[in-house]
Amino acid sequence: MDAAPTPAAPGRLRQWARRLKASLLTLWFCSRHPGTPWGARLLAVLVVGYAFSPIDLIPDFIPVLGYLDDVVLVPVGIWLALRMIPPAVTEECRGRAEAWQATHAQRPRNRAAAVVIVLLWVLLAWLAWHWLTPR
Repeated sequence: MDAAPTPAAPGRLRQWARRLKASLLTLWFCSRHPGTPWGARLLAVLVVGYAFSPIDLIPDFIPVLGYLDDVVLVPVGIWLALRMIPPAVTEECRGRAEAWQATHAQRPRNRAAAVVIVLLWVLLAWLAWHWLTPR
């Protein structure tokens, strides 16, 4: 007989979500730091822009795939970007992120990334329409 789920599981999930949010804020500060290499900066801007965008590339109402970007793509992007940034820059930015979290209740929003995602959806819809309509 299978054991019942432990109550600690929701607590671990909340901890993971807090660490993810803290890493995103660290990456946000790293993307603006002059000591961050250009490749890492570009990846950081893409990951943070997407994560802080109010619109997802894959909407959450699509079963399984809707949460795939939040659970897989964003953490992998954070991990890759942070590995490309010098440790001294990461530590400095982590301190700035912790200070920011202590004084702000909400995460930053990225409206520019939302606009890019909406434009991408419009482009995909146009391509699908163009491909599916008879000539």
